[in-house]
Amino acid sequence: MAQYQTMRAQGIGVSAAEIDAGLRAHMNKVYATMSIGMLITFAAAWAISNLAVTALPNEAADALGNGLFLTDLGALLYTTPLSYVIMFAPLIFIFGFSAMMNRMSAATAQVVFYAFAAVMGLSISSIFLVFTGVSIIQTFLVTAIAFAGLSLYGYTTKKDLSGWGTFLIMGVIGLIVASIVNLFIGSGIMTLAISAIGVLIFAGLTAYDTQSIKQEYIDHAQHGDTEWLGKSVIMGALRLYLDFINMFMFLLQFLGNRE
Repeated sequence: MAQYQTMRAQGIGVSAAEIDAGLRAHMNKVYATMSIGMLITFAAAWAISNLAVTALPNEAADALGNGLFLTDLGALLYTTPLSYVIMFAPLIFIFGFSAMMNRMSAATAQVVFYAFAAVMGLSISSIFLVFTGVSIIQTFLVTAIAFAGLSLYGYTTKKDLSGWGTFLIMGVIGLIVASIVNLFIGSGIMTLAISAIGVLIFAGLTAYDTQSIKQEYIDHAQHGDTEWLGKSVIMGALRLYLDFINMFMFLLQFLGNRE
């Protein structure tokens, strides 16, 4: 952040006022793109979950215990080996997206991000079968409030959060490994422990990523690299989107009321 203060004091490349205005516009685009992605995710999840259940059973339908039954599509998505493909599809998608980002235009990257958001919606659609709609909405609102506060802190704090990066990324890797192990163990206590740690890690990442996105813009602002700025909006939106969706999913384990 010291570099930013130096630039503001000396007026390097562009004026401080131009940097401030550009930064605000950049962050607004990041948040707007992230919000659209979030809307796509929850719309896709809701639509798919509605196609997956029916009140009219047939001989092949699986009862959910609440007066609803899985449709043929629901059985395919949630009770066959395809469910594991769907579960890990966002992770595979994210690795491919990151690897190909440099070869994409900003417009293509935006389309791919929205496609990823739809895939994420498919992956988490089962929450509408497991948790009540009211508890999902309540958890979403709690997550949104927490996310806004943490992101605002990351944007406004004078403290350098760059030292958090390595620790938090190691924590994410640990969460992924622990979650895969728990798929086979099926421990309720381990699930709660993973969820609690996950909330803390992605809370920290929200503040860290916000400051990082801000600093990256400042570092490139004087160069006027339009193509980089366009892509950085998508990558910034993706980072914050992942922070939000993961924090939401972990909080749902604590706040969600099961059907």
